[in-house]
This record gives sequence, C-alpha cells and structure tokens, in this order.
Amino acid sequence: MRNLKYDTTMPHKSARELKKIRSLPAVIAMAGLMLLPASVLADAAVGDSVVSIGANLDTNERSAILDELNAPKDAQIIEVTNDEEHKYLGDVVPAGKIGHKAISSSLITYTEAGSGLDIDVSDKINYITESTYRNALITAGVTDADVVITAPNSVTGTAALTGIMKAYEQTSGAVISDEVKKVANEEMVVSQQLTEEMGEQETNDLINSIKVAMEKNMPANEEQLRTVINNVAQEYHITISDNQVESLVGLFTKMKNANINWDQVAQEAGKYSDVAKDLASKAKDYLSSPEGQQVLEQSKGIFAQIIDWIKNFFAGL
Repeated sequence: MRNLKYDTTMPHKSARELKKIRSLPAVIAMAGLMLLPASVLADAAVGDSVVSIGANLDTNERSAILDELNAPKDAQIIEVTNDEEHKYLGDVVPAGKIGHKAISSSLITYTEAGSGLDIDVSDKINYITESTYRNALITAGVTDADVVITAPNSVTGTAALTGIMKAYEQTSGAVISDEVKKVANEEMVVSQQLTEEMGEQETNDLINSIKVAMEKNMPANEEQLRTVINNVAQEYHITISDNQVESLVGLFTKMKNANINWDQVAQEAGKYSDVAKDLASKAKDYLSSPEGQQVLEQSKGIFAQIIDWIKNFFAGL
C-alpha cells in the first residue's frame, strides 16, 4: 500500500450540482421508504447548511476553505479537533498516521426526505472514495444530504467522517452513539482497504449487499455471518480471500452489536447496490416485452392500476 499521510476532516465544491451528470444509482422500488424519523430533522430544514472545519487551520486556510466550499454566509460552522479524530479512529488507524492536526473540512446541505446522500470529494482527498464515505455515513444514520469534502492540501481524508457526523448530529437533532461512530469509522477504513484490493464497484456491491442480507436474516453468530459474506461474494462473482472475509466478519460483528437502525441502513444501502439497478432493468424489459404487454392488457381492476403505475414509473428511469 502507498505510504499515505492520514488526514483530519473534510469538503470541496457544490455536490448535487457537480454530480447531476454522473448521478448515483436510483432506487426504484423503495420510493417513499427513506423518510427520516421526525427527531432527526427536528432542528434542520431542507436547504440548511453546516460547515465542519478543521480546528488547526490558520486564518488564511480557513478563509480559503470557506470560499472553496461556497459556504452560505448563514451556514453554521463547527470545529473538529485532532483529539476527536483520535477518539474515533484510534482503534483502527495507528496514532502516528492520524497525525496531530485537524485540517480537512466539509459542507453539509440538507435535502428533501428520500433524496439520499450525494457525496463530492475534492482531488485533495487522495485516498477515501465517495462510495466509502457514503456507505459509512449510512451506517451512522446520516441520510438526505449533499456533502462536499476537501482540505487545504493533499490528505487521505480518513478523518473527514468524524467532522461530518459531528456536524450532522449537532444540527439535525439526531444522536449518534460513540459505538456507532467508531464502527462507521472502522467501516470506512476496512472498505477503503478492500477498494484498494478488489476495486470500488465490487467493494460497494459487497458492503451494501451484506447490509441488506443481514437486515433480512440477521446472523446469529460469526459462522453464519461468514456464510452470508461468502454467499454475497459468490452472487457478485467477487473473488475474496480468507483474510478479507475475516476482516469483514470482524467489522460486521461489531456493526451487528452496535445500536444501528438496520431497517434504515438496509433501505439506504439498497439504493446504491447493483441489485436495485438489475431489478429495475429486468422489470423494465419485461413490461416492454410482448408477454408483459399481454399481462397488462389482461389485468383488470385495482391490479391493473398498480401495474400501470409501475410501468410508468420504470418508463421514466
């Protein structure tokens, strides 16, 4: 692995605008199920923004980061310290690699319920990918927001997650336990290691599909969890080593024991898995086929109305 300097916090430009052309996979059959609990949006409103900024930035760096993020003048600013980074990353990243300064920063803008997470990472974040950030934030319960992550110089971005969760927690009314914060940070590190070894898409499919499988049938022990991981890997034709399996067993065992909302995590994870795209494609192809058209014509009553709704929905994808 490259000799990387681990960073401290996060952000960059404007997320949803920058990524409209390369938008994330749309969830199709889950529309309307992604609503956050009322308590989560108790204080934040759609369009509200909050900046998480590294506490060790000097005056010039701080000003430059706020300009780069195009942060609204009324955006709340929350500082993240190096001590907080060590608290949540200390169990999974050697202390020497975390460093002694908090410098990376982020901008979070709340979006409408069900819109999902849109992550934009500047090229100054040289290690952690957008999908890795997103999947870890889903585990932490962060949903429906545009997130931009950057830093004043080139860093890995491993500490950005701490700042995003702190900002989200302080402005949304949500409470993220230390246990969940730690497991989300570990997911980020483990996922990025897998991304380096097997590729981003494969890792993304693997992580998200394991989450969905666990929500459907929670493994009772490590052996059952190991079976789930191997079955998902086989389904996606992903070659996975014994060491990688054990790394995931360790991660998901901690996740299983943490107080996370598995229903919400699985729903959000399903939005970003190729399973959802495959189902959408197959359903659309079937409804466009002669056989599918015949079924539509023969259907009557409420069933026909439901089928029509599904047909129009998929036609718009």
